[in-house]
Amino acid sequence: MTERYARLTGWGRYVPEKRLTNVDLEKMVETSDEWITQRTGIKERRIRGEKDTNTSMAVAAGQEALKVAGISAQDLDFIIVCTSSPDYLLPSAGSLVQDALGADCGAVQVTAGCSGWVYGAVMADALIRAGVHNAILVIGVEIVSYGIDYTDRKTCVLFGDAAAATVFQASDQPSGILASELGSDGAKAQALWVPGGGSAWPISPEVVEQRQHYIQMDGPEVFKFASRVVGSSLKRTIAQAGLLPEDIDLFIPHQANARIIEAGARFMRQPIEKFYMNLQYYGNTSAASVPLALVEAIEEGRLKDGCKVAMVAFGAGLTWGSVVIQMGVGEVSPAHVLFSAGRARYLAKRARETVLDTAQAAWCPFIPGLIRGGVPSAVRFALKILIKHLCAT
Repeated sequence: MTERYARLTGWGRYVPEKRLTNVDLEKMVETSDEWITQRTGIKERRIRGEKDTNTSMAVAAGQEALKVAGISAQDLDFIIVCTSSPDYLLPSAGSLVQDALGADCGAVQVTAGCSGWVYGAVMADALIRAGVHNAILVIGVEIVSYGIDYTDRKTCVLFGDAAAATVFQASDQPSGILASELGSDGAKAQALWVPGGGSAWPISPEVVEQRQHYIQMDGPEVFKFASRVVGSSLKRTIAQAGLLPEDIDLFIPHQANARIIEAGARFMRQPIEKFYMNLQYYGNTSAASVPLALVEAIEEGRLKDGCKVAMVAFGAGLTWGSVVIQMGVGEVSPAHVLFSAGRARYLAKRARETVLDTAQAAWCPFIPGLIRGGVPSAVRFALKILIKHLCAT
């Protein structure tokens, strides 16, 4: 039986016209352009217009993606709308988008915070590989501004509104998602959440008075979580694909904070130039963040057929997800074809140990001998820790 792949064939985006700059925010809260830029890298963000809705933005991006793919809404087998800011609690955002597009297929809403589109893309890949569907539209769309307290400078400087869409179609040629990882740590749910307005604490005068219907965030906790997850998840997923970081043509991380992206680049030991950033123009657009960056990278010519792109996102949940995608049609790494995920992880660990051995011999020729013997075991253990620390910096 011929192996099926989920090829990325279409992409599109929609961003509102209204801009909210750092200078604008200076007039609203106690902050400054310098403070925001130094801590986040963000200069401006887009805010919904009067006629913009979650559905209208998703449809605009979806129509553009369908046009690029060369298919109509009637050709779709399934629609996945990834959002945490739907127009209504009921019905699903997926059904509203399906109707507005004129599609005749199943549709669903996926809520996984800023990781949403990655979750949706992995779901689409699995459905296509299993032979259940042949053409799936995955949309990341958010109107985060509706849930922002513009008296809270911890959150109001970060978020913006946008939509981006992708089309995945069945192919018998190696392409699409080569490897993926999805994760969740619900123990940290309150690090990024909206306490009021749900069934646990329904909307009421008390909820509004206490401003519990707005996004609340523990910035240091989220920053610590993200700094750990971005690099580690990328490394595992790249290894699962049978690749090395050097094989990746472009990294597209969640566009939340420039310092988190820079930390990820250092962890991966890759030049920052390989990490795409457009957060300076849009801020954190949640589930739209990664696909919006993907679409713009394609439009700028930074991704072409055969290129391999690694993407990672993190968000409310706390959740995370990463994927390695091969653009267009091309040859998949022989390691990906021949080795299982377990074998790939084993080879990755072997490679890491080889690097450590080479580094300790190159930097400190006298240390290997000390580690083999001649000094107390406690000292040898400390030396090993020191070497590993040097290799990680």
